[in-house]
Formats: sequence, structure tokens, C-alpha cells
Amino acid sequence: MTKKPVIAIDGFSSTGKSSISKIIAKTLGLIHMDTGALYRGITFFALQNCINDNQSIDVEKLLVALPKINLEFQNVDGELQLFLNGKNIDKEIRFPQVSDHVSQVAKEADVRHFLMKTQRDMAEKGGVIMDGRDIGTVVLPDADYKFFMTASQDERARRRFLELETAGEKTDVETVKQNLISRDKIDSERDISPLKQADDAVLIDNTAINKEETIELILSHIKKF
Repeated sequence: MTKKPVIAIDGFSSTGKSSISKIIAKTLGLIHMDTGALYRGITFFALQNCINDNQSIDVEKLLVALPKINLEFQNVDGELQLFLNGKNIDKEIRFPQVSDHVSQVAKEADVRHFLMKTQRDMAEKGGVIMDGRDIGTVVLPDADYKFFMTASQDERARRRFLELETAGEKTDVETVKQNLISRDKIDSERDISPLKQADDAVLIDNTAINKEETIELILSHIKKF
């Protein structure tokens, strides 16, 4: 039996990476791994356990605490959800407070190293679609297929705002846009594993196309197996 492929999808936030990867995983019978959720999980832990007097994350305290963090995906009603030390945190990791701090945590080399093994172990047997910011460049440089997703900042801000509004979070489009701009800058300019398109990745710009069209476009590049 042919080994199922390993697919890497990188790109900017609010391009639909995770939701699109989930649908492609179901369509192709692959396991989906949202690596951004892992970084959000560590950020959530830091916000709960490693806060300074000025309410910012104490990075040194977090790095010392890394061995106490156990993150795993568990199947809940047919969907992989993230658990931190046995507790389901899949909803909490999407809260704005986590979004505001995740880039700060993700730029730490020790954090990235801590999560690298988890990600590579999952991909070793094949049959995995993994999305994040450095999957095709660093985590899985030998992936069978690589895609890099982008969209205009205005369109991404609009999507993210609607997502937060639906979740009952009170905010406005401009605040959301500034958060995206800040995250883009940190993610793209960090020294360790910056967000960038792998040389052999297919660029997918979905500014003007919807989710279904984006999925069709990605699937058109993947050979049947």
C-alpha cells in the first residue's frame, strides 16, 4: 500500500489555513494537525501561569515551565481538539487575549524546539496535513506538497472580525486589522523560523475567492493516491 502524502500549508493568519486544512484532510482521508493550536496552547498556559506584575508574559518563567506542559490532540466527535494537561482548551485558545500574545511566545527558540518533535513524530508515518507558519520551510522541509496562503490585510481583518463577532467578542475592524499587522510583522521578522513561502511551495492568494474555491484550487495540485 502506498504511503499517504504529507501536506504542508503555511501562511498568514485569517487566510483560512486551519479550516481549509481540516476539510482537505476529511476529503483525502488524512489526519489534520493545526500547529498554530499548539503555540496557542502554550500561550494559554503562559497567561494562566506565567504573568508578571504588569500583566505581561514572563518568558523566562514560561521556558522553565515547558517540561510541565503536555499538549495533545484528542478525537472529540470526529474532530481533533487540543488538550492541555488533560483539559480541553480548544475554545479558550481562540480568545483574543491568546491571539494578542501568541506571536510573542512563538518567536522563542526554546518553544519552537519543544514543539518540533511533536509535529515531526505525527508526520513520520505519512497521511498528515499540517498547517502553520514554518511547516514547509523548517518543520517538514521534505513534505510531498507545500502551499503558502495569503490574502490582503483588509480582507483578512474582515474575516477575523466576523469570526470574533459570531463568537460574541466585542471589537471593531480597525482593532482587528492592527492586531493582524502587528502579528504579520513579528511572524515575518523573527530570527527563528520566520513566516515565509518555501521555494517549492504553491502560492494560494484567496483574497477574491471563497473557501470552497480555495479548497478546489489546492486539491487541483494534489495527485490522486
